[in-house]
Amino acid sequence: MFLKVIACEIAVRELQYAAARSKNMIDLEFLTQGHHDTPALGRDEIQQRIDAVPGGKYDAIVLGYALCSKILVGLKPSHTQLIIPRAHDCITLFLGSKDRYQKLHSERPGTYYYTSGWLECAGRRGNKGSTWGGAFLPANSSLDLEATYQEWVQKFGEDQAKYLVEEMSRWMETYSHGCLIDFDFLKQLDLPQAVQRICADKGWSYDQVPGDLSLFQKMVDGPWAESDFLTVQAGQKVVASFDELIIAAEPFA
Repeated sequence: MFLKVIACEIAVRELQYAAARSKNMIDLEFLTQGHHDTPALGRDEIQQRIDAVPGGKYDAIVLGYALCSKILVGLKPSHTQLIIPRAHDCITLFLGSKDRYQKLHSERPGTYYYTSGWLECAGRRGNKGSTWGGAFLPANSSLDLEATYQEWVQKFGEDQAKYLVEEMSRWMETYSHGCLIDFDFLKQLDLPQAVQRICADKGWSYDQVPGDLSLFQKMVDGPWAESDFLTVQAGQKVVASFDELIIAAEPFA
């Protein structure tokens, strides 16, 4: 197959590694990290990239995104089938399955997960960690969160926007652990030391778990089992399903 993959840049290394091992031809396109912070703007950007794909060129368009603040809701293909992993959070993709993500989350709530992409996006932009909300936020976080605040002001008014920021701050302060999702092929990056420093600065406990490329590999390999992926055909749009499948497709007018 010839696949078009549109994904968040935090998965650059993992998706490139999976694509190199796939029997399919993969055309990778990465978008700047942080679109989930302003989901309306992020959704528009992803839709524009989908719309720009020429009809008849690819066998499928695969999205390297999770539901993430409902950023996927409303997306629709105009001609080529759209394949989306069933995941609430992009961390699911690095852990290999939504079941494993749920298991780890239940065993240790209050854990902030780090991957190579989270750390490298921050470093590349010179952001050594925002203190907004009392937690380390990778990539272009301060700008993204300011944009989120302004979006809330326009939608809800200044008082409600301030309240939402305060609530988000309290939520961020609940973290007590930092955990690196570790892959053998990234050992040369010395990621454990980077996350250990962050945890030491914040007074968090440090942990690491092995990553699992299963979902990334399935994304670029196919076939896409319904249990792990949603297939959206032309004439359909993505909706949140509010069940164990996370997302669904329904006709749009």
